Amino acid sequence: MKADVVIVGAGPAGIFTALEMIKKGSRQKIVMVEKGRAVEDRHCPKDQTKRCMNCRPYCHITTGFSGAGAFSDGKLSLSYEVGGDLPNLIGPDLAQETINYADKIYLEFGADTHIEGLEYPEDRKEIRKRAIHAGLKLVDCPIRHMGTEKAQAIYLAIERYLQEHGVEIYFGYECGNLILEEDVCKGVSVSDGKTDMEIYAKHTVVATGRRGADWLEKLCAEHNIAHAPGTVDIGVRVEVRNEVMEMVNRVLYESKLVGWPKPFKNKVRTFCQNPGGFVSQENYDNNLAVVNGHSYKDLKSDNTNLSILCSHNFSIPFNQPIAYAQKVGELTNMLANGQILVQRFGDILDGKRTWEKELAQSNIRPTLPDAIAGDITAAMPYRAMTNIIGFIQAMDYVVPGFAAYETLLYSPELKFYSNRVKMDTDFNTSLQGLHCLGDSSGWTRGLMMASIMGVLMGRKIAEEG
Repeated sequence: MKADVVIVGAGPAGIFTALEMIKKGSRQKIVMVEKGRAVEDRHCPKDQTKRCMNCRPYCHITTGFSGAGAFSDGKLSLSYEVGGDLPNLIGPDLAQETINYADKIYLEFGADTHIEGLEYPEDRKEIRKRAIHAGLKLVDCPIRHMGTEKAQAIYLAIERYLQEHGVEIYFGYECGNLILEEDVCKGVSVSDGKTDMEIYAKHTVVATGRRGADWLEKLCAEHNIAHAPGTVDIGVRVEVRNEVMEMVNRVLYESKLVGWPKPFKNKVRTFCQNPGGFVSQENYDNNLAVVNGHSYKDLKSDNTNLSILCSHNFSIPFNQPIAYAQKVGELTNMLANGQILVQRFGDILDGKRTWEKELAQSNIRPTLPDAIAGDITAAMPYRAMTNIIGFIQAMDYVVPGFAAYETLLYSPELKFYSNRVKMDTDFNTSLQGLHCLGDSSGWTRGLMMASIMGVLMGRKIAEEG
């Protein structure tokens, strides 16, 4: 098959590459290949079974059109200060301008017009004052919350728009390798398990998301694509009663706090806060179960969950951060018999495991009912655990009650953003014709920043015809 552009991965970066090319009037042939299913065919059986079924060959929460983000919470961060390091490559002004542009596109397809975090200025000042007192930095970031169920409808509308405008989308096809001639990428070879297909194109856009970060890292090593080990985040998902987070939820919706707790002073941050949300399980390759969280626009729980992530960087002699994080996750899964571990914060401080009967006596009822009560500290590295404990205690100044005895910690929460691909400002890699976008590239974190990377890529390609 011949095309002008082949896009590997139908997450936000890939979607917005195609979308922007169409909006710019490009008549180039666009082919998109996606390992998972179309939005309308993505269903998690846990909705009926109430327990994770470890779907094979992939998890429907992480894989398919719109990627993992739309099936977790659907939050759009509207500040260039949040979402990775792309502004360092393209400049903060262009990043913010493109965020504003991409946000309008989301609105066109049905996103909620309300923006969280712009009201209650005096309350925001009070939260910031508490954060400063605790040695934390509050990052201002307005949030447009699509919601898990509404995000699916928005991306379904985008999916149909792309197809109606001539984009050929092949679902169920996995990319095996690149087609190379010397230092030029000519396309990709893909397969659905029955049919093998080679797609030749002038531009190959790899946008495989966090789900494909490990695969892209191996691809870079195999083909000597210039890259450098990046950062991997290891942490926990914290769950408390809504009453504890009431002020922050109302004023900010999502509190983006950053700290460097003693003694190690590694960067630790909050991420993906879900007021009235639900803790969830995702499954990656090699039976790796990781924890995440989401929240709906309409259906609400009594709890708020958010992740606390500790950043890890490695260089010499070890330079495989993704592999390191996977080992941490595998060890945690082993203790939980392949599932997610949950432990009370007070039990961690007391040096004891948590038992099921103790969870039943708490004010907080886990929204992930099949999580296994146990001991996170038996698997979590000492450095990461120490950082997380220190950060939770600092958070208690900002949100009194956050470090309560019965606060729940779920593990493992892992974010595979590693393997930063070296590119110029036009997203050209060391292989001519190859571009790497989104979270798998190591440059973005989250829906919006991946989307704007796609917008800019689409513009560059559209300029050619």
